[in-house]
Amino acid sequence: MVKVNENYLKLKAGYLFPEIARRVQAFSQQNPQASLIRLGIGDVTEPLPSACCNAMKKALDEMNTHEGFHGYGPEQGYLWLREAIAQNDFKARGCEISADEIFISDGSKCDSSNILDILGTGNRIAVTDPVYPVYVDSNVMSGHTGEADNQGCYSGLSYIPLTAANGFEAAIPNYPVDLIYLCFPNNPTGAVATKKHLSDWVNYAKRNDSLILFDAAYEAFIQDSSLPHSIFEIEGAKDCAIEFRSFSKNAGFTGTRCAITVIPKSVNGKTVNGEEVDLWALWNRRQSTKFNGVSYIVQRGAQAVYSLEGKSQISSLVSFYMENAEIIRNKLLKVGFKVYGGENAPYVWIKTPDNKNSWEFFDFLLEKANVVGTPGSGFGASGEGYFRLSAFNSRQNVLEAMQRITSI
Repeated sequence: MVKVNENYLKLKAGYLFPEIARRVQAFSQQNPQASLIRLGIGDVTEPLPSACCNAMKKALDEMNTHEGFHGYGPEQGYLWLREAIAQNDFKARGCEISADEIFISDGSKCDSSNILDILGTGNRIAVTDPVYPVYVDSNVMSGHTGEADNQGCYSGLSYIPLTAANGFEAAIPNYPVDLIYLCFPNNPTGAVATKKHLSDWVNYAKRNDSLILFDAAYEAFIQDSSLPHSIFEIEGAKDCAIEFRSFSKNAGFTGTRCAITVIPKSVNGKTVNGEEVDLWALWNRRQSTKFNGVSYIVQRGAQAVYSLEGKSQISSLVSFYMENAEIIRNKLLKVGFKVYGGENAPYVWIKTPDNKNSWEFFDFLLEKANVVGTPGSGFGASGEGYFRLSAFNSRQNVLEAMQRITSI
């Protein structure tokens, strides 16, 4: 009989977002007349930038000709896209990242999980709490943890609490860890990291031969010009960090699928015998073996993000969603909610009122306001008593949702 990967059996009953979908479906079946507004999952709502659409249409027309047809592309991504990313996202900010250190993929969610393919067992792993669930669950699936306790915390992981008391700042551990997951601007809290804070993490990683996995999926939403957009703005980060980025939120590619992973050639790991190994080479081999690349058409659309027209349209999209975040934040503050985030990130992190736990507040909003959000406890034990609202929605829906919530 075929054997299963029993690590999957250690996972909690349901991944956060499918559990939300299950509850919403049950509510909708019982209340078919209810008009739901979904501010839960961070999916975008506005149309793709026309610059990207036009580029993809042109690429599609090319594919209909012998001269312009493209079959398998390079697994690492087309060089013209990687060069545009290197110049606009990194070199323009003083980061010496070359095009061949950039890999194009179908999602940063995928790559932040798949990166474990090239990392061994026995690593001491640190995650912030609350945290994007994929970081934890992918390590559980890979057999890097023990069982979960009653709060959902897995043995074998080091949890770094992000709370209002510490300003949602990821405190540097006073003990060594090997693998560190950082996400700034943070999902779910909306917190940001200063250059000083990231410098402290880089220095810690270099002292302890640690590797930082840095998720910068929301960097485009940073409004404060003093804040870093990339960990590679920090001196020394090229020796100890891998960065994940995405076109999903800034350019609306959630349904189109295109993302970026940056692995500097100076980042190394070690074998059990202490031999240094180039992580870039391992990832390149992994991608060449397991991945056939993102479609030519989609990559042409991503390239258009960096055109003059594309940059202008992306800026408008980001501004639109951040205006939504400002509306959510200000409306809730006005009626007495304790609110965090929403200033440099498209997420607003709310302290649940009246001592309700996260899922109680989820059900309360669903039933009383017909608004769907995300329970903080789904992101980790330190998220209990908090709730995330997403700014990714239409202006009309955001205004209507705030009217409903503030009128309860």
